[in-house]
Amino acid sequence: MADSNNADGNVHDENVDDAQEPQVEGDVTDATAPEDLIEAEGPDVEVPTDAPSAADENPADGSPADDLSPEDEALLADAASGIAEDRLSPSDRDLVAEMRADMLRAQAELVNFRKRVERDREANREVAIAEVVRALLPALDDLTRAEAHGDLPEGPMQVIGQKIRAGFDRFKLVQIGEKGETFDPNIHEAIVQLPTPGATGQTVADVVEPGYKLGERVLRAAKVAVAVPA
Repeated sequence: MADSNNADGNVHDENVDDAQEPQVEGDVTDATAPEDLIEAEGPDVEVPTDAPSAADENPADGSPADDLSPEDEALLADAASGIAEDRLSPSDRDLVAEMRADMLRAQAELVNFRKRVERDREANREVAIAEVVRALLPALDDLTRAEAHGDLPEGPMQVIGQKIRAGFDRFKLVQIGEKGETFDPNIHEAIVQLPTPGATGQTVADVVEPGYKLGERVLRAAKVAVAVPA
């Protein structure tokens, strides 16, 4: 028998078969051999091939309720509300009806309040514009007289006058009072009456100072001479 020394000084027998190594305690070889299996007792259960799967019962795209239209959902909500009210006592039903009427009344009052606010806002805007334009009417009168007498020369002053008139036109300022029209105390201010032979009524004989109207609001009545029957 030949012995060999390892590098660590231990003696190793080369004739010892490596297959004779110590076995691990406990038999773990082929624990699932067919002869060791025990057959389960009980009736066989057949699984139908056409049974719906879990994926079919719970589709990924949502439940059937997700396919309802808004009209159907509203109808279901009304039906649920009706069922809930049917379960209420008569006194509770009266209370629900009273609360519903109060809610509708509050909504109507809110709508009316918003309309009043918008109407008052527009009215206040018109009043503010009218006051500003009324304050500038004397300057507009001077511009009109200068144009009538030819005192407004060609050049920058004429351009300025045109811009001023364009600004008044943007706010729909209209001149009132024309010679020959029927006298109207709502838009005319008679400063003199002229008895005129053949006159059958009161007409404007001459316009002393034109009046102006902003929309339906009269800012200043026209000062006129009125021809009356002699």
